[in-house]
Amino acid sequence: MSIAPLASRPHDHSHCVHSALSEADVLCAQKGLRLTALRRRVLELVWQSHKPLGAYDILAVLSEQDGRRAAPPTVYRALDFLLENGLVHRISSLNAFIGCSHPEHAHQGQFLICRTCHAAIELEQKTISDAIISSARDVGFTVEGQTVEVLGLCSGCREA
Repeated sequence: MSIAPLASRPHDHSHCVHSALSEADVLCAQKGLRLTALRRRVLELVWQSHKPLGAYDILAVLSEQDGRRAAPPTVYRALDFLLENGLVHRISSLNAFIGCSHPEHAHQGQFLICRTCHAAIELEQKTISDAIISSARDVGFTVEGQTVEVLGLCSGCREA
């Protein structure tokens, strides 16, 4: 089952966190990567909600809840590892990170971002990616990466 439809509805979010961490363990083991305790904790914090989380927010939680005196470069290195290995996405407009709903395969992210509650729902529409790549090719541009961010209202905020 995809996590995307759940993001805008109340649900037991601990299932999302547990699934994301289990999947990360498996993927890192398959690739021979080290999912250190800090990297795992950062991933867990990113998955605590469907709202993108900034690096300094992560740093604050590590200090307050975990009693860790992690420096910003340490958190950024953990986030870089998670990004490089497809476990999180960066939402540029918010300068924040969100867990990847489909880390098992490489893909380009498309996100619906609620302007009120800031929940972000990941889509995976190959037709959108293909259209961008094709249009770019038509003007002689080579796409190296893409993230589409769409701002609007989630169903919960729209109804409120």
